[in-house]
Amino acid sequence: MRPWDENTESGVPLPFLPKQLGPAKPSPLWEDERLVRACLDGNEDAWTALIGKYQRMIYGVPLRYGATPQDAADIFQQVCVELFAKLSDLRKVESLRSWLLTVTSHQSLRWKKRRRLNDVELDDIDDDHAPVEIADRDLLAPEQMVQVEMEQTLRETIRQLPRRCATMIQLLFYGEEALPYAEVAKRLGLATGSIGFIRGRCLEKLRKLLDEAGFR
Repeated sequence: MRPWDENTESGVPLPFLPKQLGPAKPSPLWEDERLVRACLDGNEDAWTALIGKYQRMIYGVPLRYGATPQDAADIFQQVCVELFAKLSDLRKVESLRSWLLTVTSHQSLRWKKRRRLNDVELDDIDDDHAPVEIADRDLLAPEQMVQVEMEQTLRETIRQLPRRCATMIQLLFYGEEALPYAEVAKRLGLATGSIGFIRGRCLEKLRKLLDEAGFR
């Protein structure tokens, strides 16, 4: 699965997994501690859920460093391998998100340094050239990392919404272009005149959840 692939409903790719009914199965809705514990118990569904929970966050960091989609996908895989190898050694599971951001940032910086070294070699500079160093300007600004975390908090909060609300928010706000209400109604099987009302209720639910999560 590519890191940007997700569940779909009505043919629409979702950047999150909305709440589902049914038996308790590992889900991105679970707390990190519960997911990690299930992963360490050998539950493959828990590993899939854990990666699904953070895949867009991980994939988005190298893009901010200037990586191509293919290079970002390679970095994503490297981070997943490192997570799998270090999962049992994590001392504070509640810091998993920060740990993932740190690892992903380091992998992205390594990619950037390798790219620069390749550029130097292609320029046929003399072999005794100085090593390529990563300057402070190459690091993501603190506000950019804060933005990454805020986007992750928003994704996790949207997952808690009922499926219809999650899908409606995707259709209205996450597409390349905003869909008209008539198209949203068609995809959701609703009356066009009801979209504005339902949209307002869904956004209000989202605001309350974000307030509870301390989102600012």
